[in-house]
Amino acid sequence: MNSSAWWVTFFALFCVLQKKGVNGNFSTPCDSQIYCTGSFLHHVQMAKIFEDDKHFVDMGLRDTPAKIYKKFQSLLFRRQSSGAVDREKLITLVNTSFNHPGTELEQWDPPDWNESPEFLTGIVDAELRKWALSLNSLWKSLGRKIKEEVKTQPDRYSLIYVPNPLIVPGGRFREFYYWDSYWVINGLILSEMTQTARGMIENFLYMVERYGMIPNGGRIYYIRRSQPPFLTLMMESYMESQKNLTFLREAIPLLLKEYDFWMNNRSISVSLNGNNYMLNRYYVPVGEPRPESYSKDFELAENLTTTEAKQLLYSDIAAAAESGWDFSTRWFNGSTNTLLDTKTSYVVPVDLNAILCRVERTLAKFYKDLDMPEMASRFSEALEQRLKAVQAVLWDPDLGVWLDYNTEHQKRNPNFYPSNLSPLWASCYEDTTIVDKLVSYLEKSEALTYKNGLPTSFTNSGEQWDFPNGWPPLQHMVIEGLEKTKSPKAQEIAFKLAQKWVTSNFRAFKKYNAMFEKYDVEGDGKPGGGGEYEVQLGFGWSNGVILQLLDLYKSRLTNSAIMTSLSFPALLFPIIMLTLLV
Repeated sequence: MNSSAWWVTFFALFCVLQKKGVNGNFSTPCDSQIYCTGSFLHHVQMAKIFEDDKHFVDMGLRDTPAKIYKKFQSLLFRRQSSGAVDREKLITLVNTSFNHPGTELEQWDPPDWNESPEFLTGIVDAELRKWALSLNSLWKSLGRKIKEEVKTQPDRYSLIYVPNPLIVPGGRFREFYYWDSYWVINGLILSEMTQTARGMIENFLYMVERYGMIPNGGRIYYIRRSQPPFLTLMMESYMESQKNLTFLREAIPLLLKEYDFWMNNRSISVSLNGNNYMLNRYYVPVGEPRPESYSKDFELAENLTTTEAKQLLYSDIAAAAESGWDFSTRWFNGSTNTLLDTKTSYVVPVDLNAILCRVERTLAKFYKDLDMPEMASRFSEALEQRLKAVQAVLWDPDLGVWLDYNTEHQKRNPNFYPSNLSPLWASCYEDTTIVDKLVSYLEKSEALTYKNGLPTSFTNSGEQWDFPNGWPPLQHMVIEGLEKTKSPKAQEIAFKLAQKWVTSNFRAFKKYNAMFEKYDVEGDGKPGGGGEYEVQLGFGWSNGVILQLLDLYKSRLTNSAIMTSLSFPALLFPIIMLTLLV
């Protein structure tokens, strides 16, 4: 056996051993030797043919995987003395064997799109109402339908077939994403597009039926990791609008199945003051680089000295992606203050447990509505246990707020994140006196001092889920949480935050004629930055959040708040000119 053949055999054996978890309970992102794991993926991504690694793994195959892989093997056997495959020949192979990303999707106009939904008439400010009309039109530009060949030839695509058309986030995100879709669906329902909203929920139910969970996004390289579990809450939004018990009865077994996935695969026991509490965390037992960010992950771990250390880092990087916060110093725990310090699996996150708290409350109600008292009782008890655990482990009496808990160091993370207030949004508390403490916490922090909304953290790390970026879902959860309290002070803070966010988004829209996935909380209304890729426009959840805020505060929000961004001399300028003219 020549050296080339030996190397290929060794690599194949290594992949098999990895799948069997010889070096720990780690798996590959998926089994595809093109899109998820193996030598082909490694050589293409490390050749950096494309600026964005996601580009390659989103490309469809022009022939069968076996035939294309055979062509690659011929290149592998003729590789250079350095061990690298000839880059130009590799580029030629990719360009002749793959189609451009997105060609497996086609533009789709939702048939239930309504030019002028009823809620628009309630928006008092004429400029904001006109803007809302434009945002409502964006649903058409984000509509996609998966082509039939993805269903009939699934091995040629990384895209996962789903039966119904969908609304995508936008930009490089050509497929559905899990937690993004919660705010998209809420926006669709508000826009009276309930048929489209239901179709997207049915797609997620299809995923649970097929995989036992909902992947991070609609690609096979995402199937080992999920995202914040919003499916039951999507159904909650739909039921509040449509009250369709027949659909709920059909869906409830799959809602339960997804909940069980989180409890069976993402739970963790925390011992505190002699008691054990069951809570949840993000955890992805995948010991390889993320295919869509392969070269970045591989290079990040390259200098680690052991295979185990590399696998642990890959796993925690994937877990941070599962959280939706990819990436943030929130997950760091080490001395380098870089992604090398990512230890997501050691964090018991406030927001994940708040979401599951609301899921348990909602499932208890659903089972009661369906006249299934035993299951309703099960989830009432689960909710009761969650409330106790959240308060015991995550509530910090000194700061007067919930905080992430680190299981490695057995202490809470005192840093500010908007997620610290997520139990308020989830109604995951029983003592209503804590609302005043939460208001005090917000006022004492710097969080309310920023011009354009709540920062994701106070650390300017260069990661996108840190300062100075503000993210739509976090703004909405905090605003909705404060608004639903009976505290006038909390409700006034909620309105002021909504006005800031609407103003910054409106100002950026007027300047760029676009909506963005994130925004800078400083300055005069501009998109956010940092992280692994350029800021994306579209943008599904940004549209959904703004439409909900415009509806919530329709009689109070005004575009005239933009004037507050002018300096005092600038405000005086028109008065001075009038005086001179007189």
